[in-house]
Amino acid sequence: MALAAVVGVILSATGAAAQRIENQTAVFAALDKVTARISPLNAALNSTETFGALKVTARSCYSRAPTEAPKTSAFVEIDEVMLDGSTRRIFSGWMFAESPGLNAVEHPVFDLWLTECANPSRTAAAPRGGAPAATGAGQAPQGAAEEPYRRRVRR
Repeated sequence: MALAAVVGVILSATGAAAQRIENQTAVFAALDKVTARISPLNAALNSTETFGALKVTARSCYSRAPTEAPKTSAFVEIDEVMLDGSTRRIFSGWMFAESPGLNAVEHPVFDLWLTECANPSRTAAAPRGGAPAATGAGQAPQGAAEEPYRRRVRR
């Protein structure tokens, strides 16, 4: 009977799909090719941040729990401010932190790529079936203070 319970716990743990985490901030690395300086650029969702002549607006930013395989993505709109003051959309699409060259911003003076998502607004969903996850060795019991969400990104 105990063996069946252990097998059931293992199967339910491995059968769960990785849940995405919705974040409130997209963090970019911005390169000015003239000065060769890389600067971090924190863009809150649906607000516009400026880097040089670029206006960056992050619309969504998703990541996974630190225990899952990394997959960080953001939907971004980037406009270039022209010399006459008008704007021109130069990029609108998904960026992936694990593959910065996949959907790159093509600009002669600036490079911009997603490095991570920050400030999670919703964490991963509870396991299917509504039962709380079993507390294993090294995990904090329910109700204990959790460590802040932090994830390393390969560069």
